[in-house]
Amino acid sequence: MPISLRIPPDKEKIIQRFAKKAGTTKTAIILNAVDEKLGLTKTREQLIRELAGWLTHEEACELRENLAVFDRIYEGDWE
Repeated sequence: MPISLRIPPDKEKIIQRFAKKAGTTKTAIILNAVDEKLGLTKTREQLIRELAGWLTHEEACELRENLAVFDRIYEGDWE
């Protein structure tokens, strides 16, 4: 079903850059965000928690430390 959505220009630029970097469309990015917000898809953290259930405590700590880099935002990635 078609829908009209007004997005501020600064956010649209961010979405365009993200879509280009991901090799997908703005529509796909927006739909994925809606799905995630509605709980229709799992977040990266939810997937990791499910998959890491078999790890020892030490292995889980090491995995958490190694994945911390993905929580950082580098402004250069958005240019």
